[in-house]
Amino acid sequence: MNELIDTIVSAIQDKKGKRILSLDLSGFDGAICSAFVVCSADSTTQVEAIAGGVEQKVLEKLGEKVWRVEGLGNSVWVVMDYGDVMVHVFQTETRDFYKLEQLWADAPVREYAEEQ
Repeated sequence: MNELIDTIVSAIQDKKGKRILSLDLSGFDGAICSAFVVCSADSTTQVEAIAGGVEQKVLEKLGEKVWRVEGLGNSVWVVMDYGDVMVHVFQTETRDFYKLEQLWADAPVREYAEEQ
């Protein structure tokens, strides 16, 4: 799972995603997955680019296909399901409104640099 998260984060960094973090949900009963990866983007175009970049890089590097993608219709919040890992790509204002990280405030958090 760590290799998947690292690959996702690298793809987000490639597309200049911001405020990148992962939440470890493995210690929570009833959590729908083991980890969330969350990032922000400045525009709907960048949200789409990040989602596309994640899908492409994970497939190329790990041979894993995304199970399901939701939100590309308006591209203000795209969710990508990799089974154990869910990727949330938010337009900045949408992320600030929903405060997803605060819902899981007890989860261990790892923050990542915005660029490599």
